[in-house]
Amino acid sequence: MEFRGASVYDEHDFLSNYMKRRDRKDSPNNAIEGPIIFELLGDFQNKRVLDLGCGDAAFGKELLDQGAAFYTGVEGSMQMAASATLKMSNKNGTIHHEAMESYHFPTREFDIVTSRFAIHYVRDVHLLFRNVHKTLKDQGSFVFSVQHPLTTSSFASKKTGDRRGNWLVDDYFIEGERKEPWIEQLVVKYHRTTEHYFKALTKAGFSVVDLREGTPKREHFTNEEEYERRLRIPIVLAFSCTKQQD
Repeated sequence: MEFRGASVYDEHDFLSNYMKRRDRKDSPNNAIEGPIIFELLGDFQNKRVLDLGCGDAAFGKELLDQGAAFYTGVEGSMQMAASATLKMSNKNGTIHHEAMESYHFPTREFDIVTSRFAIHYVRDVHLLFRNVHKTLKDQGSFVFSVQHPLTTSSFASKKTGDRRGNWLVDDYFIEGERKEPWIEQLVVKYHRTTEHYFKALTKAGFSVVDLREGTPKREHFTNEEEYERRLRIPIVLAFSCTKQQD
């Protein structure tokens, strides 16, 4: 059986194992992607934030605790959305249980739109990027991360296990659907080149102001061996974009 979008996170055993992996201090989410996203976000004080594929909204709670004005999370997984709603209790935030593809994007509502490791589940990024552009205020920011295209091009390397020290890059310029064996399930993702993301963003009306490939920094790791392993394969691609004035 294969899973599309956020549906895999409604599998109890998968979600439990995923959360254990994600919550490790040296996980890619915490040691690599998280510091990059906060750096690219810059000043979010008193800003209205939309988070696409928000998961359990731990990120949203952190933003609100540090001064964001309002947080809106969009999450397709029922289990994740339920957890996110609990985290927003007594917080200035709200959660929508629906896929980002079907979410009704209000016009010029948000100062910042963000998405963390979720857009690679979306088939049509051109439509998504147009909707993000529509929902941002003029000069608003769009900051997001995806799995690095070098790793989504081919998942043949995963047949020998998750803790890889090298990676087979194949079919890089053949874009489209990929099926990744992940935590004992088969998850459908969409492979796109870095060039594709860049062109889709500019076509939607964004200026790309920064791009990161997830270079690991020693101070974010507790384990030297894990830090050295992460220097070998890029796993994060992150963009910071600004909405050009209509």
